[in-house]
Amino acid sequence: MTVLDARAEHPVRLTLNGRERCAGASPRRLLSDFLRHDLGATGTHVGCEHGVCGACTVQIDGVAQRACLTLAVQVDGCEVRTVEGLAGQEEVLQDLQAAFKRHHALQCGFCTAGILMSCTDWLARIAGRGVPDEEQVREMLSGHLCRCTGYTPIVAAVMDVARARAAEGASHA
Repeated sequence: MTVLDARAEHPVRLTLNGRERCAGASPRRLLSDFLRHDLGATGTHVGCEHGVCGACTVQIDGVAQRACLTLAVQVDGCEVRTVEGLAGQEEVLQDLQAAFKRHHALQCGFCTAGILMSCTDWLARIAGRGVPDEEQVREMLSGHLCRCTGYTPIVAAVMDVARARAAEGASHA
């Protein structure tokens, strides 16, 4: 186990949304603050700072995790993906983002980045297992607080994408 000097900054090298990045961070610097303030990934929102609201959710090595519960030094050598990394190179919305737009699944938008990151991870993990039902989608969303939408349009958007991906997978089988 590496012991870090609490008074010093330590280099954190990571791949952020496909780009190699490096910046210094103290051992106590939260990943959410590191992403926003040191690397400029301001799409990662900070809500409760206790891991309850889900606004800060990012993907670390492909797995959705709370950036407010992760130290920046813990992602040294990892691949981190934030909401800024969802759109393609041409800034075309990916299917889930487009579905959120189509279903009006965001209002103030504060929670949206974290929800998109969790949904992206979850949809990838359930691929090939059929279309989830509304209860399954709501269970997945239970780790996120949204005070504006009432979740119904978010659930509709996720189910729309799941159905489309399942149909696309069936057509390629």
